[in-house]
Amino acid sequence: MKKRLFALALSVVTCLSLAACGGGSNNAATSSTPADAATSAAASAATSTTTSGTTLKVGATPAPHAEILEQVKPILAKEGINLEIVEYNDYNTPNDAVEDGSLDANYFQHITYMNNYNKDNGTHLVSVAKVHYEPFGLYAGKTASIADLPDGAQIAVPNDATNEARALLLLQQEGLIKLADGVGINATKLDIKENKKNLDILELEAAQIPSRLKDVDMAVINGNYALDAGLKVADALAVESKDGEAANAYVNVVAVKEGNEKNEAIQALVKALESDTIRDYINNTYGGAVVPVF
Repeated sequence: MKKRLFALALSVVTCLSLAACGGGSNNAATSSTPADAATSAAASAATSTTTSGTTLKVGATPAPHAEILEQVKPILAKEGINLEIVEYNDYNTPNDAVEDGSLDANYFQHITYMNNYNKDNGTHLVSVAKVHYEPFGLYAGKTASIADLPDGAQIAVPNDATNEARALLLLQQEGLIKLADGVGINATKLDIKENKKNLDILELEAAQIPSRLKDVDMAVINGNYALDAGLKVADALAVESKDGEAANAYVNVVAVKEGNEKNEAIQALVKALESDTIRDYINNTYGGAVVPVF
C-alpha cells in the first residue's frame, strides 16, 4: 500500500514538473517577440543609415528629366541622400561621365540610344529603371479625322531613320498601313506591304513638319516638336500606345555603369522615380507629352 501511495505521489510530482516546463516554454516564446521586434527595428535602422550622408550625382537634360528629378530630391532627402542634378545639353557627355565615374547615373536617353551608344563607343551602361516615354502623335492637317482620310491622302512623317520607323509604326497601329513582319523599329517606306487608301507618305525634316501641317492631310510629329509648335498631345488624333513596340524601344531609362545596379543609393533613386508621387507629377504636368511606364 505504501508503495502504491509513493508511486502515485511520484507521478503527480512528475506531471506538475512537466506542466511547469511547458509553461516555461510558452513564456519564453512570448518574451522572444519583443526581442525579435527590436532586432527587426535595428536592422531597418541600419539599412536607412547606410545611405545617410550620401551624395548621388545624376546627369540629365533640362526637360523633362531634370524637372522630374527635382521632384525626387525631397523623397531621397528623407533617406539621407543628397541628389545632385547635373544638367547637360548634349547626348554624349552624360554617358561618358557615367562610364568614367564622374556621374553615378544619368536620366536623359531612351534605351535604344543607350544600347547603340554602348555598341559604338565601347561603354558599359545598363538600365536600372524604365521611367517614361515621349509619344509621337498623329495630328490633323487638311483632314479632320482618320475616318475622313480620302484615297491618296498625304501624311507627313520624319525623314530620319529612327523617327520615320516610329511614325510608320503609329500609322500601322491605327490600321492605315501594314508593315512587313519583323521590321519593327527599323521600318522604312519600302517595308509598307499594305496601303489600302494609297496614302502618300511624305518624308520631311522632323523639325519642319509642324509648319507644314496645313499643307498635308495629317502629320506624325514628335512630342517635343509638337510642344514647341503649341500642339497638345491631347489634341492628337492618335498617339503611340504605351504598350506598343515603339514605347518599349524608346522608353527613357536611368542608366548606370555595369556593376553598380545594386548600389543602395541607386536603388533608392529607382524606388523614388517609380513612386506614386512621381507618376502623379508627370501625369499632371505634361499633358500626355510625357507618359510614365511604371
